[in-house]
Amino acid sequence: MSGKAITYQVTDLHAAGEPVRIITGGAPTLRGTTLLEKRRDAMANHDAVRRHLMLEPRGHADMYGVWPVEPDHPDCALAVLFLHNEGYSTMCGHATIALGRWVIDTGLVAAQAPVTRFRLQCPCGPVAVAVEVDASGRPGQVSFESVPAFAGQLDAQLELPGQDPVEVDVAYGGAYYAILPASRLGLDLFATPYDTLVRTARQITTAGREQLTIDHPGDPDLGFLYGCILTDDAGPPARECSRNLCIFGGGQVDRSATGSGITARLALAHARGLIQPGEVHEFAGLSGVPFSGSINALTDDGVIVTVAGRGHYSGRATLRVEADDPLSAGFEVPARLADQSGRSTT
Repeated sequence: MSGKAITYQVTDLHAAGEPVRIITGGAPTLRGTTLLEKRRDAMANHDAVRRHLMLEPRGHADMYGVWPVEPDHPDCALAVLFLHNEGYSTMCGHATIALGRWVIDTGLVAAQAPVTRFRLQCPCGPVAVAVEVDASGRPGQVSFESVPAFAGQLDAQLELPGQDPVEVDVAYGGAYYAILPASRLGLDLFATPYDTLVRTARQITTAGREQLTIDHPGDPDLGFLYGCILTDDAGPPARECSRNLCIFGGGQVDRSATGSGITARLALAHARGLIQPGEVHEFAGLSGVPFSGSINALTDDGVIVTVAGRGHYSGRATLRVEADDPLSAGFEVPARLADQSGRSTT
């Protein structure tokens, strides 16, 4: 890397403990007419932005980000790319919840009590966002309506290293997840050590990507397994809060229940005949702070799910990438020092 330092402005929030880093300055203008074309441009030509802001030393292994861009959908107030340690998500519910508050606070959409509504263009498609606003204009709970969600492969068998074959369900909630109760693996979501749960979920994600064929009916860019969700045994139709552990992207661990994951779980539960539209359920991840979710409509393409939660600010910063920094491109902590490929200077 040569030349001047690069600086970015970011605003950090979290939703149920899961980070959301919104890029507010310093990123290049992306080429493309559609959002998916801009996503491809970011992946092919500007991935340094993701690496600078998601990876260490400016980010960390479980950082998550939002790159706002101009929408090409006429009804949307904003379009966004979602970033993580491995690449670019097609949908993110917890980030959408945080964005709902940020959009109102920045005046991008004028606040209107008691509820302000707008549409957000995500790579998987436009989603309707509703933000509760009090009389002073302060935003509160945020909810969004999903793109059509549906169950994909049911009872698909995966071969795992050193284990018997395991059955998983695959469902789409803006991204595809392999979903199964931890108990099916002989694990207890509450008592099994965290490292064991994470390692197993990563193995399932890897096996699913290798062994399952996943095709999205609308766009090939959306046809891939994003992650794995291990659930407890208290899911619908039980009324208590259901807990789950979601591993996504390059093995990141979601602190929240995962908005698109809740959407996928509800679509799967409906396909199994376990829930009906209008039933509200709560779901929590590692932080224990829940999101709520319900099916609000049935369509020819699947179910429309509403997910609700709150976003909270954690900071604002100017992040700097110095020209002579040997870790300017960002780096990931290796599983073993022997796996370290060397320090990048690009």
